Amino acid sequence: MASKSQQFKKYTKEQKLKIILEKVEKGVSYSELETRYQVPTGTINTWVYQYRKNGGLVEKPKGRPKNDEIDYKERYEILKKFQDYLEVVDRKKK
Repeated sequence: MASKSQQFKKYTKEQKLKIILEKVEKGVSYSELETRYQVPTGTINTWVYQYRKNGGLVEKPKGRPKNDEIDYKERYEILKKFQDYLEVVDRKKK
């Protein structure tokens, strides 16, 4: 787990792809790549795994995804129906 003030190194897509292709196509060992490029073995392993899994180098968006699937009119209608439902349930309890 990362510590509070830990700084992570950033790598460009070109750097990542170069290292991945050396591992995948040429079969260079992780330790050799680590010493050559000063990138931890675990990081290279993760990149190679993702490369093989996705069929390429895919950057996933960072941060919380926006939930704009339902517009405000739909939300209003859903809430209105839910309130009506709660009123019906409340009447049945009495």
